[in-house]
Amino acid sequence: MHILVVEDNHRVSELITRGLEEQQYTVTQAYDAVFGKKLAMSGDFSLIIIDIILPGMNGLELSKEIRSFNPVIPIIMLTALGATDDKIDGFNAGADDYMVKPFEMRELIVRIRTLINRKHVQNGQHTGSCLKFADLEIDRLTKTVKRNDIEIDLTPKEFKLLEYMMENPERILSRVEISEHVWDTHFDTGTNYIDVYINYIRKKVDKDFGDKLIHTKSGMGFMLKQKA
Repeated sequence: MHILVVEDNHRVSELITRGLEEQQYTVTQAYDAVFGKKLAMSGDFSLIIIDIILPGMNGLELSKEIRSFNPVIPIIMLTALGATDDKIDGFNAGADDYMVKPFEMRELIVRIRTLINRKHVQNGQHTGSCLKFADLEIDRLTKTVKRNDIEIDLTPKEFKLLEYMMENPERILSRVEISEHVWDTHFDTGTNYIDVYINYIRKKVDKDFGDKLIHTKSGMGFMLKQKA
Protein backbone atom coordinates (compact mmCIF):
# COMPACT_ATOMS: atom_id res chain seq x y z
CA MET A 1 0.00 0.00 0.00
CA HIS A 2 1.43 3.36 -1.09
CA ILE A 3 0.48 6.49 0.88
CA LEU A 4 1.14 10.13 -0.06
CA VAL A 5 1.75 12.51 2.85
CA VAL A 6 1.41 16.23 2.04
CA GLU A 7 2.66 18.06 5.15
CA ASP A 8 4.89 21.14 5.20
CA ASN A 9 6.16 20.56 8.75
CA HIS A 10 9.18 18.32 8.16
CA ARG A 11 9.20 16.97 11.72
CA VAL A 12 5.54 15.98 11.61
CA SER A 13 5.95 14.50 8.13
CA GLU A 14 8.89 12.38 9.27
CA LEU A 15 7.00 11.15 12.35
CA ILE A 16 4.04 10.10 10.21
CA THR A 17 6.31 8.48 7.64
CA ARG A 18 8.21 6.45 10.21
CA GLY A 19 4.97 5.30 11.84
CA LEU A 20 3.52 4.20 8.51
CA GLU A 21 6.70 2.48 7.39
CA GLU A 22 6.72 0.49 10.63
CA GLN A 23 3.35 -0.87 9.48
CA GLN A 24 4.90 -1.83 6.12
CA TYR A 25 3.31 0.98 4.12
CA THR A 26 5.30 2.70 1.37
CA VAL A 27 5.31 6.47 1.87
CA THR A 28 6.01 9.40 -0.45
CA GLN A 29 6.32 12.87 1.06
CA ALA A 30 5.47 16.30 -0.32
CA TYR A 31 6.10 19.54 1.56
CA ASP A 32 3.85 21.86 -0.47
CA ALA A 33 0.48 21.61 -2.19
CA VAL A 34 1.72 22.15 -5.75
CA PHE A 35 4.16 19.23 -5.59
CA GLY A 36 1.58 17.21 -3.68
CA LYS A 37 -0.95 17.71 -6.48
CA LYS A 38 1.64 16.72 -9.09
CA LEU A 39 2.44 13.52 -7.22
CA ALA A 40 -1.23 12.72 -6.66
CA MET A 41 -1.92 13.07 -10.38
CA SER A 42 1.00 10.94 -11.49
CA GLY A 43 1.31 8.35 -8.71
CA ASP A 44 -0.67 5.22 -7.90
CA PHE A 45 -1.56 5.82 -4.25
CA SER A 46 -3.86 3.87 -1.92
CA LEU A 47 -4.55 6.91 0.30
CA ILE A 48 -3.52 10.57 0.69
CA ILE A 49 -2.91 12.45 3.96
CA ILE A 50 -3.16 16.24 3.63
CA ASP A 51 -2.39 19.00 6.11
CA ILE A 52 -4.72 22.00 5.80
CA ILE A 53 -2.10 24.76 6.14
CA LEU A 54 0.23 24.35 3.14
CA PRO A 55 2.37 26.55 0.88
CA GLY A 56 1.01 27.12 -2.62
CA MET A 57 -2.63 26.40 -1.79
CA ASN A 58 -4.33 25.20 1.35
CA GLY A 59 -5.28 21.59 1.99
CA LEU A 60 -8.96 22.26 1.31
CA GLU A 61 -8.17 23.54 -2.17
CA LEU A 62 -5.75 20.66 -2.77
CA SER A 63 -8.38 18.13 -1.74
CA LYS A 64 -10.87 19.67 -4.18
CA GLU A 65 -8.26 19.57 -6.95
CA ILE A 66 -7.52 15.90 -6.27
CA ARG A 67 -11.22 15.07 -6.17
CA SER A 68 -11.65 16.63 -9.63
CA PHE A 69 -9.46 13.93 -11.23
CA ASN A 70 -9.73 11.12 -8.68
CA PRO A 71 -13.14 10.93 -6.97
CA VAL A 72 -12.46 7.66 -5.09
CA ILE A 73 -8.99 7.98 -3.53
CA PRO A 74 -9.33 8.06 0.31
CA ILE A 75 -8.21 11.37 1.82
CA ILE A 76 -7.45 12.09 5.48
CA MET A 77 -7.21 15.76 6.46
CA LEU A 78 -4.85 16.84 9.24
CA THR A 79 -5.23 20.17 11.05
CA ALA A 80 -4.89 22.00 14.34
CA LEU A 81 -8.40 23.39 13.78
CA GLY A 82 -10.94 21.20 15.55
CA ALA A 83 -14.18 23.18 15.50
CA THR A 84 -17.24 21.57 13.92
CA ASP A 85 -17.32 24.14 11.10
CA ASP A 86 -13.67 23.39 10.29
CA LYS A 87 -14.44 19.66 10.04
CA ILE A 88 -17.46 20.34 7.83
CA ASP A 89 -15.25 22.44 5.53
CA GLY A 90 -12.84 19.50 5.30
CA PHE A 91 -15.57 17.02 4.45
CA ASN A 92 -17.10 19.41 1.92
CA ALA A 93 -13.69 19.69 0.26
CA GLY A 94 -13.68 15.94 -0.30
CA ALA A 95 -11.96 14.55 2.78
CA ASP A 96 -13.11 11.10 3.95
CA ASP A 97 -11.77 11.60 7.47
CA TYR A 98 -10.45 14.44 9.62
CA MET A 99 -7.88 14.30 12.42
CA VAL A 100 -7.01 17.12 14.79
CA LYS A 101 -3.39 17.64 15.85
CA PRO A 102 -1.91 16.38 18.05
CA PHE A 103 -3.08 12.82 17.43
CA GLU A 104 -1.88 9.33 18.30
CA MET A 105 -0.17 7.41 15.53
CA ARG A 106 -2.08 4.21 16.33
CA GLU A 107 -5.38 6.02 15.78
CA LEU A 108 -4.19 7.27 12.41
CA ILE A 109 -3.21 3.69 11.46
CA VAL A 110 -6.69 2.40 12.36
CA ARG A 111 -8.38 5.12 10.32
CA ILE A 112 -6.12 4.41 7.33
CA ARG A 113 -6.97 0.71 7.42
CA THR A 114 -10.68 1.47 7.70
CA LEU A 115 -10.65 3.76 4.66
CA ILE A 116 -8.56 1.40 2.54
CA ASN A 117 -10.83 -1.53 3.39
CA ARG A 118 -13.85 0.61 2.56
CA LYS A 119 -12.30 1.40 -0.82
CA HIS A 120 -11.86 -2.33 -1.46
CA VAL A 121 -15.55 -2.86 -0.74
CA GLN A 122 -16.55 -0.08 -3.13
CA ASN A 123 -14.26 -1.52 -5.81
CA GLY A 124 -15.98 -4.88 -5.55
CA GLN A 125 -13.09 -6.72 -3.90
CA HIS A 126 -15.34 -7.26 -0.90
CA THR A 127 -18.82 -8.03 -2.19
CA GLY A 128 -21.47 -8.43 0.49
CA SER A 129 -20.45 -11.34 2.65
CA CYS A 130 -17.62 -12.34 0.30
CA LEU A 131 -13.93 -11.55 0.30
CA LYS A 132 -12.04 -12.10 -2.94
CA PHE A 133 -8.34 -12.09 -3.71
CA ALA A 134 -7.03 -13.41 -7.03
CA ASP A 135 -8.89 -16.72 -7.54
CA LEU A 136 -9.42 -17.18 -3.79
CA GLU A 137 -12.85 -16.47 -2.29
CA ILE A 138 -14.36 -16.58 1.20
CA ASP A 139 -18.06 -16.44 1.99
CA ARG A 140 -18.39 -15.26 5.57
CA LEU A 141 -22.05 -16.21 5.86
CA THR A 142 -21.71 -19.82 4.76
CA LYS A 143 -18.11 -20.14 6.05
CA THR A 144 -16.99 -21.59 2.74
CA VAL A 145 -13.65 -21.14 0.98
CA LYS A 146 -13.02 -21.68 -2.72
CA ARG A 147 -10.00 -21.32 -4.94
CA ASN A 148 -10.48 -21.52 -8.68
CA ASP A 149 -14.05 -22.67 -7.85
CA ILE A 150 -12.71 -25.66 -5.89
CA GLU A 151 -14.04 -25.81 -2.33
CA ILE A 152 -11.44 -25.96 0.45
CA ASP A 153 -12.19 -27.34 3.90
CA LEU A 154 -10.82 -25.21 6.78
CA THR A 155 -11.17 -25.50 10.54
CA PRO A 156 -12.80 -22.49 12.31
CA LYS A 157 -9.42 -21.09 13.38
CA GLU A 158 -7.88 -21.62 9.93
CA PHE A 159 -10.90 -19.83 8.45
CA LYS A 160 -10.51 -16.88 10.82
CA LEU A 161 -6.78 -16.59 10.03
CA LEU A 162 -7.33 -16.67 6.28
CA GLU A 163 -10.22 -14.22 6.61
CA TYR A 164 -7.99 -11.74 8.44
CA MET A 165 -5.29 -12.06 5.78
CA MET A 166 -7.86 -11.45 3.04
CA GLU A 167 -9.08 -8.35 4.88
CA ASN A 168 -5.49 -7.05 4.73
CA PRO A 169 -4.11 -8.14 1.34
CA GLU A 170 -0.65 -7.19 0.12
CA ARG A 171 0.42 -6.05 3.59
CA ILE A 172 2.87 -7.76 5.92
CA LEU A 173 1.06 -8.99 9.02
CA SER A 174 3.30 -9.48 12.03
CA ARG A 175 2.86 -12.40 14.42
CA VAL A 176 1.89 -9.91 17.14
CA GLU A 177 -0.86 -8.42 14.97
CA ILE A 178 -2.19 -11.82 13.91
CA SER A 179 -2.20 -13.03 17.50
CA GLU A 180 -4.17 -10.00 18.70
CA HIS A 181 -6.75 -10.07 15.90
CA VAL A 182 -7.20 -13.80 15.29
CA TRP A 183 -6.48 -15.28 18.72
CA ASP A 184 -7.48 -12.18 20.76
CA THR A 185 -4.37 -12.53 22.88
CA HIS A 186 -0.85 -11.15 23.16
CA PHE A 187 1.76 -13.04 21.17
CA ASP A 188 4.02 -15.37 23.15
CA THR A 189 7.43 -15.28 21.49
CA GLY A 190 8.20 -18.70 22.97
CA THR A 191 5.56 -20.40 20.83
CA ASN A 192 5.17 -21.03 17.10
CA TYR A 193 1.43 -21.67 16.86
CA ILE A 194 0.94 -18.92 14.28
CA ASP A 195 3.57 -20.45 12.00
CA VAL A 196 1.90 -23.84 12.45
CA TYR A 197 -1.50 -22.47 11.39
CA ILE A 198 0.03 -20.58 8.47
CA ASN A 199 1.47 -23.89 7.28
CA TYR A 200 -1.94 -25.55 7.71
CA ILE A 201 -3.75 -23.07 5.48
CA ARG A 202 -0.82 -22.85 3.05
CA LYS A 203 -1.07 -26.61 2.42
CA LYS A 204 -4.79 -26.28 1.74
CA VAL A 205 -4.84 -22.99 -0.18
CA ASP A 206 -1.52 -23.07 -2.09
CA LYS A 207 -0.19 -26.61 -2.37
CA ASP A 208 -2.44 -27.93 -5.15
CA PHE A 209 -2.62 -24.66 -7.10
CA GLY A 210 -0.17 -23.06 -9.48
CA ASP A 211 0.52 -19.71 -7.83
CA LYS A 212 1.48 -19.14 -4.20
CA LEU A 213 -0.65 -16.55 -2.43
CA ILE A 214 0.63 -16.90 1.16
CA HIS A 215 4.18 -15.61 1.56
CA THR A 216 6.57 -15.49 4.52
CA LYS A 217 8.62 -12.33 5.03
CA SER A 218 11.60 -13.43 7.10
CA GLY A 219 11.75 -11.70 10.48
CA MET A 220 8.61 -9.66 9.76
CA GLY A 221 5.54 -11.86 9.29
CA PHE A 222 3.26 -13.08 6.53
CA MET A 223 1.57 -11.61 3.48
CA LEU A 224 -1.25 -12.49 1.10
CA LYS A 225 0.18 -11.50 -2.27
CA GLN A 226 0.04 -12.51 -5.89
CA LYS A 227 3.32 -13.43 -7.55
CA ALA A 228 4.71 -10.45 -9.43
